[in-house]
Amino acid sequence: MRVLIGGEPGAVVTEDDFEALYARPAHHVGPWLRVNMVSTLDGAAQGDDGKSGGINNAVDKSVFHALRRLADCLVVGAGTVRIEGYRPPDLPLVVVSRSGQVPPTVCGAEPGRVLMATTEHAPALAEARALLGDENVLVLGSYSVDLVTLKAALGDRGHTELLSEGGPHLLHQLLAEGVADELCVTVVPRAIGGTRLRIVAGSEIDVPLTPTLLLEEGGTLLGRWHVSR
Repeated sequence: MRVLIGGEPGAVVTEDDFEALYARPAHHVGPWLRVNMVSTLDGAAQGDDGKSGGINNAVDKSVFHALRRLADCLVVGAGTVRIEGYRPPDLPLVVVSRSGQVPPTVCGAEPGRVLMATTEHAPALAEARALLGDENVLVLGSYSVDLVTLKAALGDRGHTELLSEGGPHLLHQLLAEGVADELCVTVVPRAIGGTRLRIVAGSEIDVPLTPTLLLEEGGTLLGRWHVSR
């Protein structure tokens, strides 16, 4: 793949270079939270099956796995965990849910591999504590999850390389609350129309982003933007 923005434009890089290309800023102190998403050229974040797997390709999968290798914790919305059929990954998974309901595909995880970030009034709070253990259920807010506090709490647990894979509603919250530090987006060279979700779903927001990296292979674009503050 070739570099379009960042490093030496026109240079050829491989997956072996991803660790350096996607490294967090050396000067940053505290947890760094990046969000990784995939989109078609006309803005769809999902295929006919409602999953990102309906639109992604081999190039996207390569950066997906690279970013997971760089992370020490995953932060994912409960709806995305259910729709995408997440299983407990090799690194800790934090499920963000206002209801507190633990998605069935991660219910049998070893203690500590799955955490729940939920609310004081979550209907399934007691069930989450019984399934995951009190110490693995983070109650952050009355009716909506306080993502600023979540980021700090994960940092206190020693997690400084945070990766979110959405979905679109959680990404909206992360951007709106100033929690996301970086947005990585793969744009696949397809236009599919329809009324599918975009990568950000919610009320209007306006978050400036600064491009730091853009790679291209076979028409697929791999972009990296830092949130401007």
